[in-house]
Amino acid sequence: MADQIQEIVAGLADLKEVHGVWAVADGRVAQGDAGWVADLGIALARAYGTGEPVWQYRSVFDHLLRLLATTAGPGHVAQALRLVSSAEVTSRRLDRYTASLLASGQAAEDLNVAFTGHAPEELRACLVHELVLRGVAVGEVPGIAGWATSPHWSHHPLGWLPLTRSGMEEEADLPSYGIRGSSHSMPYGPSEDRPSAVIADAHVPAARETTTPAVVSRIGAAPANWAERSNGRVEARVFDLAEPLDARTVPSALLALGLECLRGTGKKTPLSVTVCPPALAWRVLFAAASTGGAYSSGSYGAYGRLAAWRSLAALAGSPEGATAAEAEAQVLDCGWHAFDAGTQWFEQVAWDIGLAALSPGGRRLAVLAATDTD
Repeated sequence: MADQIQEIVAGLADLKEVHGVWAVADGRVAQGDAGWVADLGIALARAYGTGEPVWQYRSVFDHLLRLLATTAGPGHVAQALRLVSSAEVTSRRLDRYTASLLASGQAAEDLNVAFTGHAPEELRACLVHELVLRGVAVGEVPGIAGWATSPHWSHHPLGWLPLTRSGMEEEADLPSYGIRGSSHSMPYGPSEDRPSAVIADAHVPAARETTTPAVVSRIGAAPANWAERSNGRVEARVFDLAEPLDARTVPSALLALGLECLRGTGKKTPLSVTVCPPALAWRVLFAAASTGGAYSSGSYGAYGRLAAWRSLAALAGSPEGATAAEAEAQVLDCGWHAFDAGTQWFEQVAWDIGLAALSPGGRRLAVLAATDTD
């Protein structure tokens, strides 16, 4: 067995295609030898995992990890954890990816080994919230419950999130993984399928912009990867209004605020505005954060969940130090609208977001627009 692993390692970089290596690994798992697959992955990481790995290594390693993580059973979970815990491959991004794979492909009770055996703490933290997003009552699963409710990781960034799924999170667009790839839906995009609001002339109260860099960062947390790692751009603005704004006047207000994303709107480029349930706003933000844009892969479920709530809470005006429950209550009190327009700012390809949150008293309007293209 060791000779076969060494033969694969020695010849990997010369291969024109790697399907043969995939087939060998598939056969080993089918024969019940998941340990061999993990051994191969570790050996490949030692040989090719530093610097700029060759494409053959990236393809084979991903296949090996998917194979172990998505083949049901605690033995496969243990070997997937052994693979990603090895010193040659460990990384925070890999932990996030592995947590998403495991939560998608394994029963919760078979994941106990991740919390009772050896596994990176970052992977455990991500796995907890990947499971929460899938409706698992983590506080009731032996092994997982003891770790998830322990105080030692309360200062982890994900510790802010609750261990139960909010009603707004029940329709989260989560990826479906297989050995050959993954799929997920996209709850945003061009406006053809959205009903347009009739925008009548209306009195719009005077507005004073109160946007700060800190607020921009919080509101733009969910689609930040579009601008940082793809071709996207983000506009995040907050305005205080001299008089209460009626929800029906939000379209007129959006046109009057001087938003870059709406520059050029008019009769030939109309603005579309619709009432948006807060659950849909969260879903859109979660998709942007978790799955990424045209050329960014996102942060996966756990950190996607955190970024979506960070953006939603900031749009609603929830202060930085608020608890998750306080932030959700403020989100539910706001009036939410989705908007888009065929301006040059929006790419109108597949990744467009326009959200506006009106405070309960109608005196604060927050806006987030984002777009990306391939």
